[in-house]
Amino acid sequence: MMMKNNHNRAYWENRYSQNQIGWNIGRISTPLKTYFDQLTDTSLKILIPGAGNSYEAEYLWRKGFKNINVLDFVQQPVDNLKNRVPDFPENQLFKTDFFKLNDSFDIIIEQTFFCALNPNLRLEYRNHMHKLLKPNGKLVGLLFNFELTETGPPFGGSEDEYRYLFEEKFNLKILAPSINSIKERQGKELFFIFEKKT
Repeated sequence: MMMKNNHNRAYWENRYSQNQIGWNIGRISTPLKTYFDQLTDTSLKILIPGAGNSYEAEYLWRKGFKNINVLDFVQQPVDNLKNRVPDFPENQLFKTDFFKLNDSFDIIIEQTFFCALNPNLRLEYRNHMHKLLKPNGKLVGLLFNFELTETGPPFGGSEDEYRYLFEEKFNLKILAPSINSIKERQGKELFFIFEKKT
């Protein structure tokens, strides 16, 4: 099966330049806001890969989390975050390929990054997430719950597929239908918390 979108920077730059950013809801998503609101340790080192316009990073920053790291390999969304949060540190903005990042984090946030990757990268995604997390670190976020298709992004998937993919390297603390998704995504998202196995 030939899949479209081979993790190509030009493809994403074009999507932004043409304003074809249907995934952008213009604010933090409700499930992630709810999760962030119960975090109390503002020293946590957090990564948001494929962050796009980074409303999650902005929300955490304004709540006092100063060790937020944002990764996207397209310049425009990085600039958009800097325009909204001028004091966001340059050295915590990574304009690079996720798979080339070498660092370690307490929490990594998943928000429409996994579903944007060609499905043939999913095993590599899982392995690199595991590598980037500190012992007992957590991968937290949302995964789309609809049939995997040849056209995308977003590419879909199912709870069973995600369990099969992640359970070898992660303790699946939560993987369940999201009860507070935005209206457009109700019934199509799974909220999850996966803890790195050591």
